[in-house]
Parts: sequence; structure tokens; C-alpha cells
Amino acid sequence: MSLMRLLLIRHGQTSSNVIHALDTAFPGADLTDMGRQQAAAIPAALADEPIDAIYASALVRTQQTAAPLAAQRGLEVQVRAGLAEIAAGIYEMRHDEEAIRAYVDAVFSWQQDPSRAVPGGENMTQVISRCDEVVQEIAAAGHRTAVIFSHGAMIRTYAAARADNISFDVVAPHWLSNTGMVVLEGDPRGGWEMTGWCAEPLGGAHLDDPGAGDPTVMPQLDSQP
Repeated sequence: MSLMRLLLIRHGQTSSNVIHALDTAFPGADLTDMGRQQAAAIPAALADEPIDAIYASALVRTQQTAAPLAAQRGLEVQVRAGLAEIAAGIYEMRHDEEAIRAYVDAVFSWQQDPSRAVPGGENMTQVISRCDEVVQEIAAAGHRTAVIFSHGAMIRTYAAARADNISFDVVAPHWLSNTGMVVLEGDPRGGWEMTGWCAEPLGGAHLDDPGAGDPTVMPQLDSQP
């Protein structure tokens, strides 16, 4: 199997991001004006990438973020439910510190206990399995470079679970802004290596909104509303 590149890009800013809400259910919030600006900057940022396919989760914000790149490349956005955010379960749409801490504690305990589930949500085995199915589909189609528009916790968790050179302990405190990107190289059979981590928006730091940070990053918990 040939070496593949997966460009895992977090969606643009939404109104739920602004209030740090755990918004994981379908269909989810639309992009804000800032989110649309972030999405519009992606084609230029990826101008040198030879992209074969574009995938997005079923949540509307990832498809809206993918749209400018898909239009510029003349590619269809292939929507797959397996790329959705890790379900928040009983904490859905909450933005208080207690809920965020409980969600993060469950997700980033998975290195030790992959069977532990977010209450009312998913465990690691379920999450990684559904994302693996999409990645295997991409590989079977023969795509060498695929862009996957997904979600902050999902991208960071998948990278930690599948890349040989990083772990949950490394990923947990590393933030990923809206339209930040993680790059994995390898293949489903031989394994993956994380070769790039762009924490800021792909279009540049001027498109970042620190007030709408990823609530699932460990160091931010004490400052959550």
C-alpha cells in the first residue's frame, strides 16, 4: 500500500465555540462570520497540496468549512458520519467547567481505559472504529492525499490513538484552533506518523479568536465560564 497523507482540519468557528459549548449532536451550529472567513482562507493555504479527495463529517459546520476548498479544486465533499465529533452524551450543549472537565477526563483517560465511555456517549473503541472505517475507505479508493474536515476532540484523539510518535499525554494539552490542522502520513496497515501540527488557523494567526478556543484542551479548563 502506498504512503498516504491525511490532512485533518478542524472546522471553522461556530456560535457554540464562542460560548465554549460541547456541541456534538447533529446537525450542530452553523459557522459564524469569522468561521466563514477562516474557511475561505483554506484554499490558498493548501495551494501546494496535491489533494485527491475531500471528506467531512455529517455536522453542517464541517461541510461549510470544506465548501470553499471543494469549489476551488472541483471536488465533491464526501460526507461520512464516522468523522463526527466525540459525542458529549449527557453534557451536550453544556459550557460549565464541571461538564467540560468530565468530558475531557473521560476522553483523555482512553489511553489507560479505552472502554470508558463519556456518560451517555461513546468509548474509545467506538470512536476510533468509526473513523477507521472512513480512513480505510480512503485508502481503498487509492487516494494519496485526502483532506478530512472534522472536529477538535476527534482529530486530537484519532491522532493520539493511531500515530506512533505521539500519545494522549502529548495531545491533551495541545490546542487546535478553528481550521487548525494535523497531518498524518502512513497507511492503515503499516501505521501512521504525525508529521505536522498547525495549531493556528490555516489562513494565519490574524484569523484566530482566542476567546473561542477549544474547550477540550486541558489547560483551558480553569478559565471556562
